Amino acid sequence: MRKADFLSVGACLPLLAGCNRHQSTLAPFGEEADTVRTIAIVLVVGAVIIAAGLALLMRHAIRAPEGRLTHRGGMKLVLWLGGIGPSIILFALLLYALPAMRPREVAGNDLRIGVVGEQFWWRIRYAPPGGSVVETANELRLPVGRTVELALDSPDVIHSFWVPGLAGKMDMMPGRTNRLVVRATRAGTYRGVCAEFCGLGHALMAFDVIAMEPAAFERWLAQQRQPVAVTSSPGARAFASYGCGGCHTVRGVGPVARIGPDLTHFGSRPTLAAGVLPMTHANIAGFIRDPGKTKPGVRMPAFPQMSAAEADQIASYLQGLK
Repeated sequence: MRKADFLSVGACLPLLAGCNRHQSTLAPFGEEADTVRTIAIVLVVGAVIIAAGLALLMRHAIRAPEGRLTHRGGMKLVLWLGGIGPSIILFALLLYALPAMRPREVAGNDLRIGVVGEQFWWRIRYAPPGGSVVETANELRLPVGRTVELALDSPDVIHSFWVPGLAGKMDMMPGRTNRLVVRATRAGTYRGVCAEFCGLGHALMAFDVIAMEPAAFERWLAQQRQPVAVTSSPGARAFASYGCGGCHTVRGVGPVARIGPDLTHFGSRPTLAAGVLPMTHANIAGFIRDPGKTKPGVRMPAFPQMSAAEADQIASYLQGLK
């Protein structure tokens, strides 16, 4: 028995790897996720109470001396412990959970953020009240303590937006905008993913969620509105000569392009390729030359004709876009 118990515990330990503070429903940083966790705990307790009552009923029926439990008495036990009792508990749990299903109200001065699921990255548009729209990619920033409405949609296939510590998952449907209202309660860096198979790069489609204090968030948003300073570095010239500006926008440099991610402040982001790679010089250069090696199915073309030196120059240029 000791060996069996040891093996059972050992088999369960890998499951605990999913209970981290960055991507876990058990470590919420949003009011919605915290409510879901509380409801789940209450429902589990209710289920345990019902199961314990049925176990006691079974134990009593098995161990009772012959003739002690009459048919009438047995029917009463079954009725109360197997029927009326569980029904009362389930009804109480339903009454407890129903108020949490009401959507959170959104006021006119609340922040609205558009999130578009692409193959295989995330387009993020901030629309603050009275301010201009700011577009970024693969990074969602939220002010702590403020109600935020997320408008979720997709231009290609069905994706699913899910930040386990923030709120429940919601599908992103082509031709339809779904809305998810959230409120972050704790500052920190967390992780979101696509929870619906959307193609070869599905498992490599993550994003950073950064919850910030309101003042820090406003400073960041103001900085993101600014265009980059025009430079004439070798990397900037290589970026232009390979036609990168036909898909990617760098505000202040060239025309606005809508095909790929906005790269205006690319160097300030913590990860590359939708949360797949750390933002390092080598990773940027390698991804530029052959993005399909890192993310199969990506729509960005490869540049086998590009030399390693040119890729390094473009990587240096992009790292400087902060």
